[in-house]
Amino acid sequence: MTLRLDDAQTEALRRRAEVEGRSMEQVASAAINDYLMRADDDALTEQLAAQGAERFADLLRRLGE
Repeated sequence: MTLRLDDAQTEALRRRAEVEGRSMEQVASAAINDYLMRADDDALTEQLAAQGAERFADLLRRLGE
């Protein structure tokens, strides 16, 4: 895989890696992992909300009356 960054992104990544004492690859990999975990959490939240809405549909309808 090749990751292409523009100059501003490359410089920001270089600065962040320097501040953290890590390589640019380590910082980028950690950022990707964080993004993927958040995306999984968002998908689970949406799934649970849909299940809750289905489970409590009658109650929610009555509360809306």
